Amino acid sequence: MSPETRRFLNTSLKIGNRSISGRLIVCPMAGYTHVAFRQLLEYFGGYGLCFTEMCSATSLPNENPMHSLVFRWRREELDRLSCQIFGSDPGIMAEAARRIESSGFFGVDINFGCSVATVCKRGAGAALLKTPGAAVSVVEAVRSAVSIPVTVKYRTGWSDDAGFAAEMGRRFEGAGADALIFHPRVAPDRRTRPPRRDYIGRVKDTVGIPVFGNGDIFDENDLERMVETTGCDGVAIGRIALANPWMPARMTSGLMEDNALYRFTAERYMALLEQHFEPVTALRRFRKWALFFSAGFRFGHRFSADIRRAGDMGAARDVIGRFFDAYPERNARPNMNLFR
Repeated sequence: MSPETRRFLNTSLKIGNRSISGRLIVCPMAGYTHVAFRQLLEYFGGYGLCFTEMCSATSLPNENPMHSLVFRWRREELDRLSCQIFGSDPGIMAEAARRIESSGFFGVDINFGCSVATVCKRGAGAALLKTPGAAVSVVEAVRSAVSIPVTVKYRTGWSDDAGFAAEMGRRFEGAGADALIFHPRVAPDRRTRPPRRDYIGRVKDTVGIPVFGNGDIFDENDLERMVETTGCDGVAIGRIALANPWMPARMTSGLMEDNALYRFTAERYMALLEQHFEPVTALRRFRKWALFFSAGFRFGHRFSADIRRAGDMGAARDVIGRFFDAYPERNARPNMNLFR
């Protein structure tokens, strides 16, 4: 990565009435960016902002952080943590946003990007892009409810139309959004086609608020091309941060990696999961994460299968030990058959 790009990533950026220390952020990912993973991510650092898992606006006002699997945090991370919510009712979204602000979060993020059927059937997530006026009303309601930064994560829409994506960015800005996280894929396309990164430039040219580009950033070269070709104000990474939680530090400061780092990461993550969750949940979340982690290795599918068969965390630790004792060969880029 060029020194210029690295300096860019390490430059602060104002979002609404607050600032982040760097322009590389880690996307919200349902089932993954929970409190244990975020603590692992924080150990390595390198990012300016992180997000919770996607939280239901309907449930959030009554969630107990001591027991909730998703609305849980550590006090020391709140100054660089936004809470993402989904829902379709402006009043309910506003109420959830007020709870987020009162809890001390950096900001609130509105999900217009999730295209999972269970979310879209409720008229939330990417489904709201089918009714642009309703989506704008949600942003307006949240903006009116809180003073902290409001960000919007959204996709191109339900058809491949850069003009629509740019127009929605303009309307979200008009409704009070302080920044946009734009994933240039149509909603029905989970990841079967490459993202249209030129669309990020279209959105950037249309609005005056910061735009974070998102989609298929797997190494420093991908990130550099994103910055150079789109003019984005920052970059949002997702799956690669799951596979390599040190990736933000590698991209921003040149952290070197080796098998010892991989082994430390797996073992540290297991300990954090056990610290924050009861045993069944901890094991389930480790198995889920291991699929991404294993994508970094040749024959990683065998490693992932062994983790899935582990009956408890002790057995999973044994798998980790045997795997790294054999000095596994790493892939230059993730195995996309596993990296999904």
